[in-house]
Amino acid sequence: MKYITQVLDETYEIEIKKDGLVIVNGEERHVDFKSMGQHAIYSLIIDNQSFEAVVEQRDGQYHVLIFGDLYEIDVTDERSQRLARLSGVSTDMTGEAQIKSPMPGLIVAVPVNVGDEVTKGQTVVILESMKMENELKAPRDGVVERVDVGAGDSVEQNKVLVVIQ
Repeated sequence: MKYITQVLDETYEIEIKKDGLVIVNGEERHVDFKSMGQHAIYSLIIDNQSFEAVVEQRDGQYHVLIFGDLYEIDVTDERSQRLARLSGVSTDMTGEAQIKSPMPGLIVAVPVNVGDEVTKGQTVVILESMKMENELKAPRDGVVERVDVGAGDSVEQNKVLVVIQ
């Protein structure tokens, strides 16, 4: 799977391969990545150098603390990017925005309710498919008009999950 990652003013294309091989902007890196058992602390060994990172996800971004420096990171996987391009979702969209299931799966959580104000990039549904959790995000700022699913629901591809006005 490829990811497009924005850190500060830099963009990185990251591809995760098997056996700890990660390709960053075309350069191979060997990575060992483990959760330390505590919710947000991770141990990384990258090309034989050890790092400890505290990772928290909020407001549609990852906040990563490494060596006392805090980074705000935007991550988009290639599937989400492709779906956004194909669906024609634009950031200046007005009117009703329907968040649809990009694939069949199981709803893990719906962290919004009818009437909630949401911001662009905020997670509105967490969908599990093919043993991966996918965070579906608001394409723009708005108010949740409808929530058509709940945790534990099975959904088919293209089912409307949440509507934002």
